[in-house]
Amino acid sequence: MGKSEETRRKISEIALASFQERGYEQTTLRLIASEAGISVGNAYYYFPTKNHLVQELYMSVQERHLEAVTPRLEGVTDLAARLEIALLTGLDGLAPYHDSAPGFLSAAIAPQSPVSPFGDDSAEPRALAMSVFQLVVDGSTTTVPADLKRRLPELLWLAYMGLALFWVYDRSDAQEKSRRIVTRATKLLGSLLPLLRLPFVHGPLNEFLDLVQEARS
Repeated sequence: MGKSEETRRKISEIALASFQERGYEQTTLRLIASEAGISVGNAYYYFPTKNHLVQELYMSVQERHLEAVTPRLEGVTDLAARLEIALLTGLDGLAPYHDSAPGFLSAAIAPQSPVSPFGDDSAEPRALAMSVFQLVVDGSTTTVPADLKRRLPELLWLAYMGLALFWVYDRSDAQEKSRRIVTRATKLLGSLLPLLRLPFVHGPLNEFLDLVQEARS
């Protein structure tokens, strides 16, 4: 590893630890540069704004999610069971950031926020997050109509975003309420999946997905 890459890695590691310990507002590039033993200008060279560090955090969380969930999905072919594993694994990865999560939510919620998970700046970590749910769908043997199956990963990612929002406000011990919701919701999904083949369910669901896609475009 070259010196430049090593410096970048060091800044990233310190920033991720600071986000976890101090939260969004209290983490600054000046503070990170001080802890890294480099000049502020040098820190800005690698990460021009704090928002770039937030995207680094998003990528780190998503990479760990994909790495952790892949072996847990091995041998599991039921779609609802695979989704439960993916969602619970995702919550496991978010757990260290629960105390600091409200600060990130406050920063991300503005429509034009550069740290919004739905914004252009978050395209790379968002694609990585969707790859988790693509993996969930691709490894399942549960019968789902082909046109819905193609669109399912994005829908599941959006559901995960909704779960993450609930998790931020969840004050139960170790956010156990969020985990119970995952288990109950995925069991319900498992019982409803056979209905997707019925025209009166298939059609409206496709229409709903059209609306979701239009809202995100």
